[in-house]
Amino acid sequence: MRGLPNRGKSKLTMEQTDTLVIGAGAIGLAIAARLSQHTDVVLIEQAHHFGEHTSSRNSEVIHAGIYYPSHSLKANTCVAGKAQLYTHCIKYGVPYAQIGKVITAQNTQEEAKLASLLAQAQHNGVDDLYWLSQSQLAQKAPQLNAMAGLYSPSTGIVDSHQFMLSLLGQLERNQGQYVPCTRFIRATPCAHGFHVSLECDGAPFALSCRQLINAGGLFAQHNATLIEGLSGIHIPPIHYCRGQYFSYQGRHPFKHLVYPVPEQHGLGIHATLDLAGQLRFGPDTQFIETLNYDTDASALDAFYHAIKRYWPNVDKQRLQAGYTGIRPKTQRQGQQDFQIEGPEQHGLVGLINLFGIESPGLTASLAIAQIVAAKLQVEQT
Repeated sequence: MRGLPNRGKSKLTMEQTDTLVIGAGAIGLAIAARLSQHTDVVLIEQAHHFGEHTSSRNSEVIHAGIYYPSHSLKANTCVAGKAQLYTHCIKYGVPYAQIGKVITAQNTQEEAKLASLLAQAQHNGVDDLYWLSQSQLAQKAPQLNAMAGLYSPSTGIVDSHQFMLSLLGQLERNQGQYVPCTRFIRATPCAHGFHVSLECDGAPFALSCRQLINAGGLFAQHNATLIEGLSGIHIPPIHYCRGQYFSYQGRHPFKHLVYPVPEQHGLGIHATLDLAGQLRFGPDTQFIETLNYDTDASALDAFYHAIKRYWPNVDKQRLQAGYTGIRPKTQRQGQQDFQIEGPEQHGLVGLINLFGIESPGLTASLAIAQIVAAKLQVEQT
């Protein structure tokens, strides 16, 4: 294909490509990089830069696959994606550290929940999770208030920006195109795929594609409403679930990630480290009506008391509001799963919609891309 218009060009033309991917977060980048090995791909992003939303506003944890219901997409893609992600990081020089995670219990009721987590992890194919003795718990999680703990050695952390940059590099080496500042306007099914209307830097642009991948993250549901012929019954609701993080200034005793037992809407206010050793806590949970990344310093007391429960020595004065992220929830209560909807669900040949890709989406991204490729049957058998 000849390429998308230069900035400022307003003349409407028609271009053709095999595959158009909407949304350049970790999921869209992984899908575009994977598909570009076998087909012509254009990846569009409405923002100025890739990964501006959920993909860059999280804990950057490589999850082991412990918590998710058996045979769910979350469980399957997290376990497979974890292995693929570590291999990818080594191959492409993406900074990461397999530093492990301690999951703590403060009482007998929570200890019973840890036993359930261990069983669930084993059902999911996570075979390296184990109980810590009291001496191991004191060594791996000094200063913690915990009567019992599990240790996950395959949990790690990754530089999410460098990971996404490596995927973009793959796409471009395969002659795929990444086009930021480009908004999806509508798609109309046609005999050989879709006619797509875009807005590139404010200028209209038309493109035809055989395959259309909606990996819009927080905007996936809105994008889906713009696809003609897609029934509303195949578009789940979107609930913005904001989570805030507080950073911790100065010295701390943490060498591993430290998590309390999971809560209703997430994994609780846990302690994570970045690759520079900076300690941070979060996220909390707040459903909001519109996208808003403002921090809320008034949450300090709630964070302090949640942290103090498992780390009594926390110094409240060292906690500072850091950043917020927003998870694309499809439901307000209970466990939600990833939704990867292909023609077998909605009937539109060549269309894949991805909804509710929250944590562990970063870990699962390469495995999700593999599923999308299989649904489109673009890879050689």
